[in-house]
Amino acid sequence: MRTAPFTRLPLVVAIAGVIALGTAGCGAQSLAEADGTNAGPAAAAMPVPADEPAKAVIEAVTADAGLTAKLSDELRTNGIKWTTSVGYPPMEKWGADGKDVIGVDAAIAQAITRKLGTGMTIQDQEFNSMIPGLISGRYDALISSMTDNAERQKTTTFVDYVKAGNAFLVVAGNPQHIAEPQDLCGKTVAVVASGSSAALAEQYSARCAAAGSPAYDILKFEGDSEANLAVQSGRAVATITDYPVAEDRAADPANKVAAVKIEGDESLWGIGVDNSDADFAALVQKALQAIMDDGSYGKILDAYHVGGMAIESATINGGK
Repeated sequence: MRTAPFTRLPLVVAIAGVIALGTAGCGAQSLAEADGTNAGPAAAAMPVPADEPAKAVIEAVTADAGLTAKLSDELRTNGIKWTTSVGYPPMEKWGADGKDVIGVDAAIAQAITRKLGTGMTIQDQEFNSMIPGLISGRYDALISSMTDNAERQKTTTFVDYVKAGNAFLVVAGNPQHIAEPQDLCGKTVAVVASGSSAALAEQYSARCAAAGSPAYDILKFEGDSEANLAVQSGRAVATITDYPVAEDRAADPANKVAAVKIEGDESLWGIGVDNSDADFAALVQKALQAIMDDGSYGKILDAYHVGGMAIESATINGGK
């Protein structure tokens, strides 16, 4: 998560990269032509990277000719220009070749674009530069673990696609049966000193004290690697991080940890479209709802072990 109330943990900044837009094959009948309209041919779908875990799911998504016909001529023929900020796995990361963008966000962008029946590019961009890129027209849409909130809604329309909060990382098997913050009263919790995990640990610890229970014993470290090691070594019972990050780490058996989702502190993350393009935002919403309804959306989340981020319907500007 990349805004208040949660702060993204430090990550290595990746170099910029662009995935090239596919071009339509010669002699192929476009979706718009098949639908009987006079619109020009639609751009071909962008190939799915070979190491994309949800590759088969994305490739099974079929276009809705009615939505394709409603796209602007530019979007239908040139494709959608997406942007994301790579370096926050499992949401966004580089593929094995160091050029392809994969992850939950890229996969959902691919599925939505295929449902709309056009092509796409997806470009890595510094996180704080993405909304200005929408405003300037450099990009058509952003998808990058961005919290939908009132301040951002002043310039950007958000199609909400997941909800996310925080999670505890505990030793694999969860031998101390940690299920909620109160279960850690009187226990040792490792945090990153300058991160959001420290503030959350203090908050949960205060709740323990207010309830007459022992406070947390909080160990502070410079980075999350050290905090994770404290859990793995038994020095701490748990550490705190963003939910998708926790699930990604727990999915690797080598880490020997398990993720425990913290309920009740989730916020909506949204796909951003400039406020001047309400018609396109509505089409993105319809396409997202379509892949929710046909099961593709859930399968994409499951491919990355983050099914707990799922929402039932694609809302617009549902964040507060």
